[in-house]
Amino acid sequence: MQPSSSVFLLFLSSFSLALACNKALCASDVSKCLIQELCQCRPSDGNCSCCKECLMCLGSLWEECCDCVGMCNPKNLSDTPATAKSTVEELQRPIPSLFRALTDGDAPINMMVVSFPVAEELSYQHNLLSFLETLDTHHNVSLPGNSIHASYDTPDKLCTVVYFDDCVSIRQCKQYCESMGGSKYRWFHNACCECIGPECLDYGSKTVKCMNCLF
Repeated sequence: MQPSSSVFLLFLSSFSLALACNKALCASDVSKCLIQELCQCRPSDGNCSCCKECLMCLGSLWEECCDCVGMCNPKNLSDTPATAKSTVEELQRPIPSLFRALTDGDAPINMMVVSFPVAEELSYQHNLLSFLETLDTHHNVSLPGNSIHASYDTPDKLCTVVYFDDCVSIRQCKQYCESMGGSKYRWFHNACCECIGPECLDYGSKTVKCMNCLF
């Protein structure tokens, strides 16, 4: 049997053993790590000789994909769904004029542009600050300035974000959003990618809206 065939069979057997494995998200990176034979040991059998190499290969996808290669316990299917969890990051060199140009008018192919009031984006922080101000009244809790309230009270401002139709890796999400001139990005743990525009004061929407990557 050819080496590539045996790796492919190991890849399939790993997926069959990991019923909770997120195949849509993990397939590409897991196959790469298996082809390089970096995730062949079994910690459950007391053999962790490859654990560090496998961790480095999977990188930011370790948490979501380690069960696909038998390196960690399968996730409980009743846990919080992947669509409710996300990773966010600010981009170092945003180009606001580029982002506005690309999101003005008809949406580019394979993308969806969504705009909503900044007040909606900041509703969580607004509610939290109101709660803390209640504590301040009764328990003398010190609070920072009222910048959140000032931003919240500007109903005419819109936050514009872009969703890519298909599932992508976190690295692709960051690269795509950088190439669009985005200010930040949110990568949902089901592999949906959201690029966040310059008018957004927080990290955009917490709702998954990628057409082909909703679950």
